[in-house]
Amino acid sequence: MRNITLSVPEDVLHNARIIAAEQRTTVNSLVRAYLVKLANHRSKVKDAMAELRDMSETTGARLGPDFKWDRESLYDR
Repeated sequence: MRNITLSVPEDVLHNARIIAAEQRTTVNSLVRAYLVKLANHRSKVKDAMAELRDMSETTGARLGPDFKWDRESLYDR
């Protein structure tokens, strides 16, 4: 695991320490958990975009060059 150094305003660090204490953890742990969540979210978004791209390229459905959406058909149930 790598170490990083962060600079944050005093009031932010103070509030983060309070939150960490309330959750019985450390600021370091809170930051690590946030970064893991952020990285995982980006990975999930990339995977979803790739899946959507693949689905759009392999679908047999075609709207045709003259297709136009109209309000009525969008709201038909």
